[in-house]
Amino acid sequence: MKCVEGLKALDKKLDMLIVAVAASAVYDLVDEIIASDAVDAVMLIPGSLGETKKSREPAAALAARINAAHGNAGGGPIFLGANCLGVVSHPGTYDSWFIPLERLPKPQKKPLRDAVMLSQSGAFMITRLSQNPWLDPAYMLALGNQTDLTHGDMLSYFAELPGIEILGIYIEGFKDLDGLQFAKAVRKAVLNGKQIVVYKSGRTAPGQGGVMGHTASIAGGLTLFESVVRHAGAIVAEDFNTFDDLFYMAGNLQHKKIGGGRLGAISGAGFEAVGMADNIESDTFAMTMGEIGADTVKAVEDILVAKKLEQLVEVRNPIDINPGADDEAHLQITEAFLHDPNIDVVVVGLDPTAPSVRALVESKLRPGHDINDPKSTVHLMPPMVERNDKPIIGIVDGGTLYDTMAARLMDQGACIFRNCARGTRALVSYVEARLYADSLKSRRPGGTVPAFSSADGPPQGGASQRHGAKRTAVAPFLGKGAGEKLI
Repeated sequence: MKCVEGLKALDKKLDMLIVAVAASAVYDLVDEIIASDAVDAVMLIPGSLGETKKSREPAAALAARINAAHGNAGGGPIFLGANCLGVVSHPGTYDSWFIPLERLPKPQKKPLRDAVMLSQSGAFMITRLSQNPWLDPAYMLALGNQTDLTHGDMLSYFAELPGIEILGIYIEGFKDLDGLQFAKAVRKAVLNGKQIVVYKSGRTAPGQGGVMGHTASIAGGLTLFESVVRHAGAIVAEDFNTFDDLFYMAGNLQHKKIGGGRLGAISGAGFEAVGMADNIESDTFAMTMGEIGADTVKAVEDILVAKKLEQLVEVRNPIDINPGADDEAHLQITEAFLHDPNIDVVVVGLDPTAPSVRALVESKLRPGHDINDPKSTVHLMPPMVERNDKPIIGIVDGGTLYDTMAARLMDQGACIFRNCARGTRALVSYVEARLYADSLKSRRPGGTVPAFSSADGPPQGGASQRHGAKRTAVAPFLGKGAGEKLI
């Protein structure tokens, strides 16, 4: 590794400097960085800057010096952090998290990475990705204490960045006036066709205390926050699991047509078909069970006759197609529902425990009757998902024996959940947000997109001048590609 004595010894300006020193050394080092004009962007890894009572005043003074430097010619260096795990940039081919791959593998799960995860907590992103690698963001950025760059800065940048379509954001608190900047950025992103999934922590008094001790943030009023960002167009998650579900669903269904809230529910398990119907309402939105037409009834009846199930099944919505239905029956009936003009989206239970379904990695009782069979759901469902513009949610409700089936389907772009209630509840929130985003776009007179303003959102205020100086400077943290940057 090339080493230098200090910033003055550099023969060229750094694109990025990662600072991983004791917190006590940060204050003088930041002054040196600002004075030297040797760095474009800085990651401050150290914690305890503003998180403890003793450090709050020095940290506030540090933030003021950084902000003052943005008023100088050139705008001064940009700082990410402090208490910042850093950045993973797949396009930039670098990872400052320093988590061994054996602890956190990052295999590519999406053919095109088009998502971003922004989080005040680095560990939040690590655990989300560990539990659900199919989230697979292109960029993952930890904001930490927001000493300089804020949620509003980051989202303002990504709201206009081509190639990014989904953003998942974990928030503990905002700096002064940045909540308004963030809400405006949400509206801009949504009107640019992007989807925003947000989770806000500090939902209880003890949780708000924990926020202050973690990233030196004021948690703020949760009800106000959720109302404002929903109105701006974001999808709000009420817990970690819901965040995962909505972020994952947004990545799968971004390019599917949401024509309305009429659901088609299919399963070979009666409880599951009913369970889907039982979960189509939230506190703010309700889907309906679509009334299938005569052509659909006839098509489904013909499938049941071919599969010798006509004496066991009544054609209706929701429909219980009996555990005797094989893979083909599930998917043929799904497609018949999709072709019905009274159905906007289908949730289908894939019934992995049913003996007729090819759901095992290897069957000892019926050799060849497994997921490698060309007639298995693993082979038949992904092409069906691809050729239909309406969303399909598949449910693989079973134990670890069926993890491979679910994973193989998810690897091929099918939207899969492991129980019907969780999948349907996520769908309700997702459909509500997509329909609302469409309504925002349709309201623009003469094709002009409505901005998020005092007329339809929180009160306007004098936003800090630092936003304009910093907004375009997020780019250095994303990386320029292998071999093109000096860190």
